[in-house]
Amino acid sequence: MLQLDHIVIATPDMDESISQYSSKFANKVVKGGEHEEWGTYNYLSFFSNTSYLEFINIYDFKTAKEAENPLIQHLVHVLEENKYGAFQFALRTKQLDKYITHFKKHNIPYKGPYAAERVKPDGTILKWRMLLPEYNYKDEVLPFLIEWEDPNIVFSETNLSNAKSITKIKYGGITKEEFARIYQLKPRKLDKNQLHLLNSKIFFDNDRKLRFDLA
Repeated sequence: MLQLDHIVIATPDMDESISQYSSKFANKVVKGGEHEEWGTYNYLSFFSNTSYLEFINIYDFKTAKEAENPLIQHLVHVLEENKYGAFQFALRTKQLDKYITHFKKHNIPYKGPYAAERVKPDGTILKWRMLLPEYNYKDEVLPFLIEWEDPNIVFSETNLSNAKSITKIKYGGITKEEFARIYQLKPRKLDKNQLHLLNSKIFFDNDRKLRFDLA
């Protein structure tokens, strides 16, 4: 079963965004690193349910605009359109190749997998793969799948985690049933507008803006 891995937040001013976030929620934020192949960099806020917020910005627009990764194309779009804030999220899996087979079998268009890596401030190299169901990022959102080479490295520094959890993701533009079909999730009969992940929930409504709850 899938887990919430992280929520991606586009920011044009990293210092200002982190200052406002820290003041509002009293949560710790740590430096992530740079993605040289995309021209981006990030800061992270970890939570007790092995999920995190990723604050991301672009330091090299030329590289970012030339990136093949749809997530970076989406990021370029939201920054150019001044649509700052949460715009995408990732679901963690240990079976990325099985999802490729599932997408092919059910004619679900997708991009990837894309291999990526970055160096943590302590010199540790993080490696992962991403798989993205195709979507029109100007009008909708479908979360991407991520498979870490070693998930333990990602969440190894428990002293950096905040006591809260990302308890719920809320967004619209797709039905619960179609979402469950794409991501191989099993809806519960009593949960009319929700799908359960191992560490969080997704709530479907009519608002296309991506939102989340911390508790």
